Amino acid sequence: MSNIDNASILKSVPIFSELSEKELDIIASEIKRKEFKTGELVFKEGDPGDEMYIVVDGGVSIFIIDNDGEEVILSKIMKGNFFGEMSIIERASRSATCRVIEDSVFLVFREDDLIKIARFMPECAVKIMNKMLSIIVERLMNVGAFVAQMVQWSAESRKRAITDTATGLFNRRYLEEFFDGLVNKAKAERSSLTLAMFDLDRFGELNAKYGQEFCDKIIVASAQLFRDTFDPEDILVRYGGDEFLFIFPNTDYTSAKSKCDSLCRAMRELRFQEHEELRLTCSIGFATFPDYASTVDELKDRSDKALYRAKEEGRDRAVGFT
Repeated sequence: MSNIDNASILKSVPIFSELSEKELDIIASEIKRKEFKTGELVFKEGDPGDEMYIVVDGGVSIFIIDNDGEEVILSKIMKGNFFGEMSIIERASRSATCRVIEDSVFLVFREDDLIKIARFMPECAVKIMNKMLSIIVERLMNVGAFVAQMVQWSAESRKRAITDTATGLFNRRYLEEFFDGLVNKAKAERSSLTLAMFDLDRFGELNAKYGQEFCDKIIVASAQLFRDTFDPEDILVRYGGDEFLFIFPNTDYTSAKSKCDSLCRAMRELRFQEHEELRLTCSIGFATFPDYASTVDELKDRSDKALYRAKEEGRDRAVGFT
């Protein structure tokens, strides 16, 4: 495709509509042409965002993947329109994925091209950016209701992503994403924070004797017991299976020991109508920042060592690292 053809196409695209013939010719000489087949991905969420695309022929769908692995279509961009501009403006990674929905031809406008235009043709760059921003605002206004819905969906999706479905407690992902921040907050406020690790004693034997379905009920009942025993500000995490972690903000060693002992007592008193003979016990190991651990890794390691000691000493107890 010649520069003349490129310039003609650019002229029909709204963001270039105010440029002179000379300006269009200069931009057309730099712009690249790409072809895609139906079903191909143009970019994926998280990819570097250094290109904007102008649709000469064909079209694309822009989508994200929800927590259940389903595609949520945000928009469709067809002939004569452009997409991918927000990543250039924000200098950010792609926030969604783009797939070609029919054989397509694009002109590719790179971030470097925009920088070059801004440096050597500032008036031209201003025209492009003004039109681009105007169109973006119009798009957002036209899809305002959808955007509001997506914000709500995103919040709910985010909550699902860090919550254990069976118990309603936080999951391992929550711990991985937020624990560092909680420790840093305690450090900045010069306050105590305790991490406790919890295991149901001999849970494997319970599974073998009573079956998985009943043992799932034990897990759910235990999670409710945690809520009833601990304070509202305490953070309860299901790490996996019968393994749980508790984060106690503003809690020193003595207070943490009292909380964990209370949970051990509550576990001994837990009863199930289906198996009234069943008696449950638990083992808990904990470590407190900053008295007995000074980093995130030390908190995890020392809580784990304390849990091991609790099991070695006969289970059915809470042991703190000192």
